[in-house]
Amino acid sequence: MPTPPQNLRQFLELLNLHDELIHIQVPVSPVLEISEITDRVSKSQGCANKALSFSTLVGSDIPLVINTLGSYERIKLALGIEHFEEIQQRIQEFVKPSMPHSLLDKVMMLPKLAELNQFLPKLIKGNAPCQQVVITDLNQPILDKLPIITCWPDDAGPFITMPVVFTKDPETGERNAGMYRLQKYSNTTTGMHWHKHHDGNRMYENAHRAGLDKIEVAVALGAPPHVMYSATAPLPPGIDEMIFAGFLHKEPVKMVKCKTIDMEVPAESEIVLEGYVLLDELKREGPFGDHTGYYSLADDFPVFHITAMTHRESPIYCTTIVGKPPQEDYYLGKATERIFLPLLRLFIPEVIDMNLPAEGVFHNCVILSIDKRYPGHARKVMSSVWGFGQMMFSKYVVIVDKDVNVHDLSDVAWRVFNNTDPQRDTMMAEGPLDILDHAAPRWAYGSKMGIDATVKWATEGFEREWPDEITMDQKTRDNVTQRWQTYFPQAAITASLEK
Repeated sequence: MPTPPQNLRQFLELLNLHDELIHIQVPVSPVLEISEITDRVSKSQGCANKALSFSTLVGSDIPLVINTLGSYERIKLALGIEHFEEIQQRIQEFVKPSMPHSLLDKVMMLPKLAELNQFLPKLIKGNAPCQQVVITDLNQPILDKLPIITCWPDDAGPFITMPVVFTKDPETGERNAGMYRLQKYSNTTTGMHWHKHHDGNRMYENAHRAGLDKIEVAVALGAPPHVMYSATAPLPPGIDEMIFAGFLHKEPVKMVKCKTIDMEVPAESEIVLEGYVLLDELKREGPFGDHTGYYSLADDFPVFHITAMTHRESPIYCTTIVGKPPQEDYYLGKATERIFLPLLRLFIPEVIDMNLPAEGVFHNCVILSIDKRYPGHARKVMSSVWGFGQMMFSKYVVIVDKDVNVHDLSDVAWRVFNNTDPQRDTMMAEGPLDILDHAAPRWAYGSKMGIDATVKWATEGFEREWPDEITMDQKTRDNVTQRWQTYFPQAAITASLEK
């Protein structure tokens, strides 16, 4: 099994070793040019999709890396795994352990419980790598020294797009780490794009209820790759992302106290911004070219005020772009789809497999295959999906039978178009939608549709005979496969046609 990298620098060395990183040394502008280069690379096929390193940035002496987690291979390298099923299996062991029936069973569970304690973040003393340089003089260049990119022509300005934003719940002390974009307003201020449905906003609202005037915030840039991934993961409320990062890495995340606020950040980060958000201050943020492929509209959001910046000697700035898929966030989302499938099955056990297609930008469409066992089972699953965590945003839920490959969109479409009666097999509902859904008639609220593309039963009111699917018998298939070269001895027929 690959050794997972401890920090961004080790990750970049690993990418170099695996020929997954391209070094661009000519001068490049962070205004639109990097975004256009990265967009072309992200959408290229096969081995052309690489992480990019820019060493010469117009207006900044700090090098920039982008698209670091923009492929399945690079995410596996970041997490130290060969297959996503390795994490699936570990999650399955923890979320659904066997109940002990004897003293021996209880003793055998102790190592697993002890392993859980090993994932707790570890606070280190003294200056960490991310605090080799400390800047508290706000008259010095802070954000102005960073190569913050402007992604798209109509963006409101430059945005920090891959930050790990740390907050604490003022009521419980619970920590949250999320990835929320930060629009640069000045050398020491940014927007704080806390979605209504996300934990960062929940802590912001809890601070309001507690009567506070501000909430402290720390932002890690260029955090260890497993920390960056964990900040994007749809964890259940109350689960510390740093514990999950330790679980992924099989060792604790090393944390260090900030210099000017009462927060802890990953010690191996490249750059840390310390500061606060005033609870009575809002400012216009956006528009921003978002992962939906459309600009998210301008709106009022809290303002992040920086009190200090710390960083490594010769730091590296890590960023990303979003837009029409596939891009880096697509691969992060697909990794989550694979990793969290056991958690979905824990609550909806009839689910066999899941696909969140790129065209659905993760919150607009989910395709599920199920082990259908009773009339109306597909509708039950639809309702369960709309009540399950962030899957409540799913605007379209398509259900197919267990033998259907949900990742073959052509096969799924064939069954939807052939197996459904529009009036009988669609279920409409209303509820919360992602705030980026520009088609919703109201902000963050609208309709949803479920499509039952399973084979219909008589017990579901289907009174006609359901036809058999056309398939060739295995004996004939095997015979043709064996004789294939005799049919086309001179032709360049690919091996895939022989099967």
